Amino acid sequence: MAEETIEGWLTDSYDYESPRRGQLRDGTILHIGTRGLTVDVGLKQEGFVPRRDVERLDDAVATQLEPGQEVKAYVVNPENRDGELILSLTKAEREQDWVRAEELLESGELWKGEVSGYNKGGITVNLGRLRGFVPGSHLWARDKRRASAKEREEMFREYVGQELQLKVIEVNRSRRRLILSERLAQKLVREQERDRLMRELIEGDVVQGTVTSLRDFGAFVDLGGADGLIHISELAWRQVRHPKDVLQVGDEVQVYVLRLDFERKRIGLSLKRLQPDPWSSVEQELSTSQLVSGTVTGIKDFGAFVALDVGVDGLVHVSELDDPPPEHPGEVVQLGDELVLRVLRIEPSRRRIGLSLKSVSTQERQDWLQAVAIEESVPEGGDDGFGSTGYPPTEAYAEPAAEELVQEVGL
Repeated sequence: MAEETIEGWLTDSYDYESPRRGQLRDGTILHIGTRGLTVDVGLKQEGFVPRRDVERLDDAVATQLEPGQEVKAYVVNPENRDGELILSLTKAEREQDWVRAEELLESGELWKGEVSGYNKGGITVNLGRLRGFVPGSHLWARDKRRASAKEREEMFREYVGQELQLKVIEVNRSRRRLILSERLAQKLVREQERDRLMRELIEGDVVQGTVTSLRDFGAFVDLGGADGLIHISELAWRQVRHPKDVLQVGDEVQVYVLRLDFERKRIGLSLKRLQPDPWSSVEQELSTSQLVSGTVTGIKDFGAFVALDVGVDGLVHVSELDDPPPEHPGEVVQLGDELVLRVLRIEPSRRRIGLSLKSVSTQERQDWLQAVAIEESVPEGGDDGFGSTGYPPTEAYAEPAAEELVQEVGL
């Protein structure tokens, strides 16, 4: 029996781990007194939690403490002047919060927190007992670069009380530094939503969306948590100079799912695919040698593009602008000019119409503009002498040698 006692004592002594400052240990409350708590943390001596430390706990936590309860304790001092092992429950909570922050950083998991304050650089949030900071540059969709210092602080103040979804981007215990980002959190959320949408969508679907932004190359549409792009070439069957000529931010639109690029994680949309293709009926609307009017929408070295009333664009080759041809189309026409032109060639299969400006005489142009002015002045349903169309018959503008004017324009 004595041998077993000696052996146990030796084993216990060998297994004994001296408490270390900063250590986090599991413990059990043994006694609650006026001076504080006595806690068993599995060491050779019982630990003591001062009353002032207990008072720093949230009321909801402090009032629930009772003997036999398991707690986390932080070693403040392995041995004070009186030989006591001093523990802290509040520092244990804070230490657990640092562990949680580090886990969030490592996993990339998002966390929701309420904004507790702000300063001139950003906003603060509480992660447990830790105070984290969200720099202004990491707030979602807030452009403060042009705002004054006072305006920035006012914007930050409006965040107080809001609950934000955040991503931990830096944890430094020694410097007590915890940095979070709303912008990166929202980016991740939208990426997840985009992946979900791409799994659910099928090319050819028609879906509802909201225009969120316009760029020179197209329009972005929110499909419900993720954006798709309508390229400028898919906005309309005619040539579009800028998306703002067709859409505005905030517009609710129906769009056609044109393509799903899973590798690049992009959703291609189309607006024009939901509209009748004007090229399918252009031969019924137009004929060669006919006069038409249109607006210059684009100017290139080789000619000028003109939007016609039938909903398509035609090209006036530089050689058909004037005689002799100008060195550059800009010498003869400008963007936005309204022109009277002759149709030289119609190629629906190639989606091309050749037009001529120089083959329209001064008299034809004057007659055309006069007819348009008369039509605009006649009340709806009135007879202007030109029949139901309001325009002089096409034959009135056909010259005997019109066929000789039809030529290749290098489309």
